[in-house]
Amino acid sequence: MKSNSLWAIIILGGFVALFFWLRTIDWVGMFNIEQHTRDTEQKLGDLFWEHIADEGEQITDSFTVATMDSLVHRLCDANAIPRERIKVHVFRADVVNAFAMPGGHLVVNSALIADCKSPEQLCGVLAHEIGHIELRHVMNKLVREIGTSVLVNMTMGGGDGGQIGEVVGVLSSKAFDRDMEREADLKAVDYLTAAQIDPHPFADFLYLTGNGESEEAFEWLSTHPSSKERMEYVLEEIGKRQFDVKPVIAVSTWEQLKTNMETADSLESH
Repeated sequence: MKSNSLWAIIILGGFVALFFWLRTIDWVGMFNIEQHTRDTEQKLGDLFWEHIADEGEQITDSFTVATMDSLVHRLCDANAIPRERIKVHVFRADVVNAFAMPGGHLVVNSALIADCKSPEQLCGVLAHEIGHIELRHVMNKLVREIGTSVLVNMTMGGGDGGQIGEVVGVLSSKAFDRDMEREADLKAVDYLTAAQIDPHPFADFLYLTGNGESEEAFEWLSTHPSSKERMEYVLEEIGKRQFDVKPVIAVSTWEQLKTNMETADSLESH
């Protein structure tokens, strides 16, 4: 009996030692899984952006690019996010929408900027979408709805224009699940307060559809569930914090950006 007990202890000790040894191995590094995933994500993002760019017009005047870059820089710098990881594209379109794509691509429609009441509201939308990117929601959503094999096949040249367009449609017109939206909303509050940007206008923007505005007019909000509920938990989160705020950009800069977007929308409608 003593011999059996001794062997049992030795075997158990061996399993415990093996368990702790296996935990010390860098499996991700060994198989380079993380790098492979990011390479695939980058290829997909570039592929999807090329499709969007071919279908419409990107706004690339120096003033718009510099102004948007300053907003993204402020959010990234304050939150230790490498600026080069976020690639913002302002797209000429009369639908109020913004959406994130793989590889850090972030599309913002001119109509959304034109409809924002303040630069703080626009920063809130940017922070929310950057949250989706940094939390890897975009790829998780695509893997769940499209499938890994289809996505990898696309990166190898196996997807036609129609299939790529369908995937882009998933990103631009379907909401993330409730948990992902809440996580991105709260992450946006983190990003905004760290950057000393007032988060209250972001909560106001979330409330627009629940305050008599047409849901069809606000694609960014109509595809995201429970706007009133989201506004309430964002305000609750803001109430827990102490933070300082500073102006985002000069009033004249904001007005010029809005004018540029309104002009863009006018051209689009003709």
